[in-house]
Amino acid sequence: MRERGARLIAYAALLVGRDGDAEDLVHDALVKVFSRPRSLRSVGEAEAYVRSAMPSIVIDRARSAASRRRALDRAYERPSRTPDVDAGLDVRRALRQLSPRTQVCVVLRFFDDLTVPQIAARVGIAEGTVKRYLHDAVAQLAPLLDVTVDWDEDHANVLVEARTEGGR
Repeated sequence: MRERGARLIAYAALLVGRDGDAEDLVHDALVKVFSRPRSLRSVGEAEAYVRSAMPSIVIDRARSAASRRRALDRAYERPSRTPDVDAGLDVRRALRQLSPRTQVCVVLRFFDDLTVPQIAARVGIAEGTVKRYLHDAVAQLAPLLDVTVDWDEDHANVLVEARTEGGR
């Protein structure tokens, strides 16, 4: 946690949207990963194990109706800081508009740079379902983030461009 805690919390925040919830997610992932003895050779390997546990924890939490209701009732407010922070907050707010499973697929694809087959294997769903989640998510997120999106033919790659005053 001393070496990678901030990175893990930032990653978790992409999955859950709020810093307090992100810290809880990291804690739960640490407990899940290290509740049994593991032979890890490096801090990077330990971080990878913790990161890989987070998406399933998010999905499991979402299954609980009470947990979901509490999350939706919370107001998300944070003072503006710098343009980069604002953009990151915009992405986090936009991600919260997606279902938890779709949100996990988007984070794994665009932040972890996993392929559709890798996401399908990690989350335990069909590749076609992952493609549908990603396609629907990009269509929903594009207007929220004021970007244009062009998928390639097999939906493995996507080009996202910020719109300018000239229309694109």
